This record gives sequence, structure tokens and C-alpha cells, in this order.
Amino acid sequence: MSLIYSFLVCGGVCLISEIILNHSKLTPGHVTSLFASFGALLAFFNLYNPLIKKANMGAIILISNFGNSLYEAGLKGFYKNGIIGLFQNIFCKSSLVISSTIIFSFIFVCIFKSKD
Repeated sequence: MSLIYSFLVCGGVCLISEIILNHSKLTPGHVTSLFASFGALLAFFNLYNPLIKKANMGAIILISNFGNSLYEAGLKGFYKNGIIGLFQNIFCKSSLVISSTIIFSFIFVCIFKSKD
């Protein structure tokens, strides 16, 4: 049953993003930012963790989980060190994700040939 929930959640988000891309003038960068913000909003209302428990990897691999992770890291840092801790924890959490994205993108560019 977990596989079905994962498929439905991940597929539903992909379907929504395709509909947005096809029927609006938003770019993929806009849609990515929209879903990351939506993930943080769901985390604020404490709805993202139950979604992760229900859909497992179907909710973890989405870009909305990046917003959820940043929200949780910032909140933990705020409780630990106040306003400064909020920014410290967010930068620690996001630097790992951004660095790995750059490294893997470089590796894939070296391996695969892009279309002209």
C-alpha cells in the first residue's frame, strides 16, 4: 500500500506541475520555487510530516521536501540560538543540498552530451 501512496503523491505533484507549466507563462524555476514554498507552508501547518509518514519516498524526493527541510532546520535553529540560529541552521542545511546538486550536475554534464 505504501508504494501506491508514494506513486499517487509524487505523481500528483508532477501532474500539477505539468498543468501549471502547460497552462501558464511560469518557467520551471518559478514552479520549483512555488513547490518549495508550498512544502514550507505545509510544514508550518504541520501537514508535511504526516504526508511523509503516509507516502514515504513519494513525499521525500519532491522539491517540496526541500522547503520542509529548510523550515524545520530554521525552526530548530531559532529555538536553539534565536534569530541568528535561524539563519545558521538554514545555511548549514541548504549548503549540503546545493553543493551536492552542483557536484552531481557537473558529473552528469561531463558524462552526457547535451542537445543543441
